[in-house]
Amino acid sequence: MRRSSSVSSMISTGSMADEETIQIFVKSVSGQNTIPLNLPPTTTISTLSTLLAVRTNIPSDLRLVHAGKHLSSPDQTLADYSITPNSTLHMALPLRGGMPPKKIRCGFKDCKDAAQRIVGDCGFCQGHFCGKHRLLEDHKCEGLEDCKKESHERNAQRLQNERTVAIKGI
Repeated sequence: MRRSSSVSSMISTGSMADEETIQIFVKSVSGQNTIPLNLPPTTTISTLSTLLAVRTNIPSDLRLVHAGKHLSSPDQTLADYSITPNSTLHMALPLRGGMPPKKIRCGFKDCKDAAQRIVGDCGFCQGHFCGKHRLLEDHKCEGLEDCKKESHERNAQRLQNERTVAIKGI
């Protein structure tokens, strides 16, 4: 299979020589460059994206857009998407990620304020609270008694360690 003198042509001297070709234009991701291609209308989208990946050194997971529609089905042909001669396709990079993270709201009864990050997270009831309800006493946490006991024991231990003992008889 031998390519013709045009780099963008996919016509070979074999079976596709009799097949009609159309010229389409593909705009690069930046929109600065336009790539002319002579292709048969039976060219699949996967073949076209592979050809463009080779030509532009961009990974083949790029997206193609024509008339506001994404050409997403790799088995469809140019004719299936009604791409006519002198049509312009646009290359686009694939979308990454998903939906933006949902804003965390205060978990206290009817409060609709946004929860504070990190300091609004209760370590005992795993709730998220706003500035008004972030303290254990404010949101009536079930772990309040446990928290008070732990705090008391920690402070008592610290006081015991720092205690000085007077030596009698010196």
